[in-house]
Amino acid sequence: MNQSDLIDHVARATGMTKADAGRAVEAVLGGIADEVAAGKEVRLNGFGIFSVAERAAREGRNPQTGQTIQIAASKAAKFSPAKALKDRLNPG
Repeated sequence: MNQSDLIDHVARATGMTKADAGRAVEAVLGGIADEVAAGKEVRLNGFGIFSVAERAAREGRNPQTGQTIQIAASKAAKFSPAKALKDRLNPG
């Protein structure tokens, strides 16, 4: 499913127009992105938690030359599924 498919799904499920559903999806995704970018968690009951993972600086190797390189510290978006979502994926 891509964003267009999600917008179609929201429009069908709610009876909204595709334009209104598109704005709603953009608002939800934008809100999640803004909060995670600010270093906060976004908890969606029954779905999961979006958060920020810190990656420490480390040494790596250039695979072509074998030369040691420094990899800078960085942040990455992280998603942890809720138990309800895990149970839905693995019934039984």
